[in-house]
Amino acid sequence: MMRRLKLGWVVGLVVVLLVAGFVARTLYARSQARAEATAPAKPPQAMELSASDIVVARTQPFNRTLPISGSLKAVDSAVVRAKVAAELKVLSVREGDTVTAGQTIGQLDTLEVDLRVQQADQNAASARAQWDIAQRALNNNRALVAQGFISATGLETSISNEAAARATYEAAVAAVNLARKARTDTRLVSPISGLVSQRLVQPGERVAVDARLVEIVDLSRIELEAAIAPEEIGGVAIGQTARLAAEGLDGPVTARVVRINPSTQAGTRAVLAYLRLDPRPNLRQGLFMTGSIDLSTGSALTVPVSAVRVDQAQPYVLAVVGDRVELRKVTLGQRGELPIDGRIESVVELTGGVSDGMVLLRGSAGALRDGTQVRVLAATASPASAANVKP
Repeated sequence: MMRRLKLGWVVGLVVVLLVAGFVARTLYARSQARAEATAPAKPPQAMELSASDIVVARTQPFNRTLPISGSLKAVDSAVVRAKVAAELKVLSVREGDTVTAGQTIGQLDTLEVDLRVQQADQNAASARAQWDIAQRALNNNRALVAQGFISATGLETSISNEAAARATYEAAVAAVNLARKARTDTRLVSPISGLVSQRLVQPGERVAVDARLVEIVDLSRIELEAAIAPEEIGGVAIGQTARLAAEGLDGPVTARVVRINPSTQAGTRAVLAYLRLDPRPNLRQGLFMTGSIDLSTGSALTVPVSAVRVDQAQPYVLAVVGDRVELRKVTLGQRGELPIDGRIESVVELTGGVSDGMVLLRGSAGALRDGTQVRVLAATASPASAANVKP
C-alpha cells in the first residue's frame, strides 16, 4: 500500500514539472517574438559593383558603321574550255602556277581534226572542178546563143548551173576554214594573266565540246561580295570605306565600295555590294571576311553593346540612380566601334531613357531586378560614376 502511494507522488511530480517547463518555454517564445517585432528592421545588404560591372553613357563623336561579311572574288577570271571534242594530250599547268595571256598551257589530239581538214580540202577541190566545168559550159552556150544555135532558155539553165557550182565551191572553202580553225583550237591558250585555281582534267581523258579544263584567276584585283539587307542598303554609297578582317591575315584590310547591284537576290531579297580591296599577297578567292562599312560620322549618345539587354519585348538598360537599379527602356540606333577603357568595343547609339553621364550596368553584373540596392566601390568607380551614384 505504501509502495503504491509513493509511486503516485512521483508520477504527479513529473507531470507538474513537464507542465511547468512547457509554460516557461511558451512564455519565452512570446517574449522573443515581441522583442523582434519592436526591434528596428535591418537594412538589406547592397550588392557591390566593381569597375568592370559599370560603364558611363557618353555623348561623343560616333562613326556609324554597317557590319558586313562575304567571300572574296577575283574581278578578272577565266575558264579554258575545249572547243573541239578530242583526247587531251598535254596539260602543262597545275593549281598555283602563274600563266600569262596568250601562253600555251596544253594540247588536244589533232588526228581527227587533221582528217577533217583533209576531207574539207578534197571537197573544196571537187567543188572547184565542178565550178570550172559549169563556167566553160556557160561560156560555150553564150557563144552558141549569139550564133543562134541554142535558145535563150538553154542559156539561162547554164547560168543557174554555174551559180550553183560557185556556191557549192564557196561553201566547201568555208568548211575548209572551219576545219583549219578547229585544228588551231586544239592548242589550249590562257586568255588572261593570273594563277591557275583549278585543273579539272588529266592527260589521256577525252573531253567534249565546251568541257571545262582549267580555271584561271587574276588576284591583282579582288573584291568582296557583301549581301546587305534591303532596309540598310539606303545608307551605303559608292566610295565609302570599310575595314575587313579574316583568320590568318595580319591586321585589317582596307576596302572601298565600288559597285552596288541594282537587283535583289532571289529568296533573301538582299542586295549585293562590291568592295574593292587593297592588293595583298595573301588574299585568295573564296576567302571569307567580316568587317564594317563606315557610313557617317557625328555625335551621339553611345554605350557598349554589352550594356544593352534584349530579353524583353523592348531593349532596355539597367541604370544606377542613387543607390538602386532602375530599368530604362531604350531605342537602338546605329552601331559602331569606339575605344573604351583603352580597348576597341562595339557600341550602339541610344535614344530615350538614358542621359549623358548616366552609369549603366554591363551584362557581367548579372540579371538584377528593378529596385535592387547596389553600391559602387569607391576605389573602382570612375569620376562620372561617382557623380551619379550617391552613398
